[in-house]
Amino acid sequence: MYPDLSYIFHDLIGTDYDNWLAIFKTFGLLLAIAFLTAGYIVYRELLRLEKEGGPLHAAITTIKRTVGEAPTWQDVVPGLIVGFLLGFKIPYVLSSFAAFKEDPSAIIFSFSGNWLFGILGAIAMGGFYYWEKNRTKLPQPQIESFALKPSDRVGDIVVVAAISGVLGAKLFAMAETMDNINSIEDFFTNLFSGNGLAIYGGLVGGFIGVAWYVRKMKMPLLTLMDISAPAMIMAMGIGRLGCHFSGDGDWGIAAAAQPDWWFLPDWLWSWDYPRDVNMGVTNQEGIERLPYDCGGCKYQWKLGAKVYPTSVYEFFNKSILIFGALWMLRKRIKIPGVLFFLFMSLYGIERWFIEKIRVNDTYEQFGNLSQAEIISVLFFCVGIFGMGILYARNKN
Repeated sequence: MYPDLSYIFHDLIGTDYDNWLAIFKTFGLLLAIAFLTAGYIVYRELLRLEKEGGPLHAAITTIKRTVGEAPTWQDVVPGLIVGFLLGFKIPYVLSSFAAFKEDPSAIIFSFSGNWLFGILGAIAMGGFYYWEKNRTKLPQPQIESFALKPSDRVGDIVVVAAISGVLGAKLFAMAETMDNINSIEDFFTNLFSGNGLAIYGGLVGGFIGVAWYVRKMKMPLLTLMDISAPAMIMAMGIGRLGCHFSGDGDWGIAAAAQPDWWFLPDWLWSWDYPRDVNMGVTNQEGIERLPYDCGGCKYQWKLGAKVYPTSVYEFFNKSILIFGALWMLRKRIKIPGVLFFLFMSLYGIERWFIEKIRVNDTYEQFGNLSQAEIISVLFFCVGIFGMGILYARNKN
């Protein structure tokens, strides 16, 4: 597997394992690609609907701004903050680079740093912001007006979705392991760590954040929900590739013997995940780790039995099958909101069946269903109910 970028470059061009490229974690890179891909899909759809007119036309707002003003303290403060943080952290990161490679978030979000360089950085960056603003000062400031379309806000939407989605995923994952949080310090250590993300928490958090922003900007919520449906399922599939290539433990049960009719590559049937990031932790199904000779790399373990690579299956199900269906139907379904609720139902069906070959804890009080199976049933039911309500309200 490829826990970080150093492993990818080792296999491509033969560079050393665990070098400075180890700071770029494979899962994080694919998560970033997932958000950027979703943003591009949303941008394309917003442009299409803006050309067609309709509900998005009312969301176009006229913005007025004053240009040529002299710099104020509000213009300088962001530079002071950014400059201080860079100066405070960069020397500390360089001096603690070995620990930074292991866990970048623990170093970045700690309270340790270089105060002298932080103050110098604040002065330098604050001065630059002042100079930049003063350079465009006019003898007589002018007021400019311009139209701001929904497609111009895609960057803001992606940022809001990323922050609220990751926050929701972290809080949901932490709620599942509350026994490990015994103090405020434990809470913030877990919150800012690079481990533990729950996809359902990410969905709920991202939806709440984007819904708040969309309503604040007076954009039609149901239309934006429809636009986001193909983008979300594509992003979720790409995120699953991050799980697979990093080997984060999100795999299936021990695989059955490969049948004779199987014509695809062997690793698509089963895989033992050498160099996975779990570092010798026993799988929930009782599959132990075996030593793996990787030539001196840090991740020297693999699974003791081959398992179904369910993350790859989820990528195909989400980013190809469900995305393809939603993409083909997006112009044909005319009732706002229906496409989004269809996405919920399809996702619920997909997750229900993939859970049958995944490793998960089950709950006896809920008929030995896993948490994901319970939530997938809720997704399916909410999707069906939502489509029914919208069709009933729009009989014509």
